[in-house]
Amino acid sequence: MRLVEPDPTLTVPLPLREQAAVRDRWLSQRLLDLMPVLMDRTGIDLWIVTGRECNEDPVLATLLPGAWLSSRRRTVLLLHRSDDGVTPVAVSRYPVGQFLPATAEPAAGPAGEWDVVRRFVEQAQPARIGIDVSADFALADGLSHSEHRALVEALGPYADRLVPAEELAVGWLETRLPEEIAALHALNRLAHEVIAEAFATAVVPGTTTAIDVAWWLRQRLHDLGVEPWFQPSVALQRAGVPLVEQAGALLPAVPYDAVIEPGDLVHCDVGLTSLGLRTDSQRNAYVLLPDETAAPEGLDELLAVGRRMQDLTTAELLPGRTGNEVLAAARSAAAREGIDADVYSHPIGVHGHGAGPAIGQWDEQGGVPGAGDYPVHVDTAYALELAVRRPVPEWGGQCVRLGLEQGVALTEAGVEYLDVRRTDLVLVPAG
Repeated sequence: MRLVEPDPTLTVPLPLREQAAVRDRWLSQRLLDLMPVLMDRTGIDLWIVTGRECNEDPVLATLLPGAWLSSRRRTVLLLHRSDDGVTPVAVSRYPVGQFLPATAEPAAGPAGEWDVVRRFVEQAQPARIGIDVSADFALADGLSHSEHRALVEALGPYADRLVPAEELAVGWLETRLPEEIAALHALNRLAHEVIAEAFATAVVPGTTTAIDVAWWLRQRLHDLGVEPWFQPSVALQRAGVPLVEQAGALLPAVPYDAVIEPGDLVHCDVGLTSLGLRTDSQRNAYVLLPDETAAPEGLDELLAVGRRMQDLTTAELLPGRTGNEVLAAARSAAAREGIDADVYSHPIGVHGHGAGPAIGQWDEQGGVPGAGDYPVHVDTAYALELAVRRPVPEWGGQCVRLGLEQGVALTEAGVEYLDVRRTDLVLVPAG
């Protein structure tokens, strides 16, 4: 794919009507340029994506027009690979954006669409018909039991041609157009600005709690029109309150309702949604003691270790490797340098914890069966998420855990940070 440089003038969020127009333009381009490549790569001739209102396949939303917020009654989308490209056809009682209507009108009744699907299959004669069933990826497992049963009954002898579309669904969900990567740069820039605003205005030492700041972040994102896809979290670490073990991991032990005090290390985790894309960012701040003008040197050194761990991880993020191979290589590199770290990075894009290779989990550092065995592809985006631990001399040798997370994109040119790489520890005045 062609490269698109980050556009510092791209303003997000766009008004809703403009967002819908952008998403429709992206969908048309993805169906034209991307879908044939993915169907050829996975060997599927016809992809059937179906869902009923209030129980949509997660893939379905990525194929619907920008003005649609859900399926209507039953919506069946057929993507047929032929010599001319991919023909998208909708079997629905409503017009479905870039999809052509099926030549036959669905018969009356709740299951009338299936007769049309059967006639389409008889005419197209696809050798392999992909459906969304998957044991490893929930995002590729959206065909409900009832819909599967109805489809099998409708296809009759053609049901023998049904195959899991797991790799096709994951490829469709994980792959980003250059324009989408450019938008992710802008969205991550906005996320970083909101985090900086929270540290500057919402963190009031001696007054606000970690929960107060978390709700401030959620409200701020809502007011900006970029809804969070998870409740923002804010965690504190302070001298004299050591880490505690949970599920085999060492995690902060300061209560979330504790008031933020001078000398605290404040960590936040925020993700926003716009243009059908998502971000996931973490950043750390240190609240200065009254007589301090800089953070303790031990915390700055720990941050430098975290940056080094980011470098070690991105160096191993190579196309063709599985997520588990990336994880093992990054952890081996850390061990050689004496870095105590956990890596738990994940794809991001249409969904926050997106489709694609899992690169560890915070409580699974030996690899993730299934999702971790999926290979890395180019034109994908990830939340580069990890944590490093180290004793801090200024805290009496207490071990501090520093969590880092920032969006990156992997293209033919290599790994690039979305927005800019954040390398500093934010300093918050004592008051």
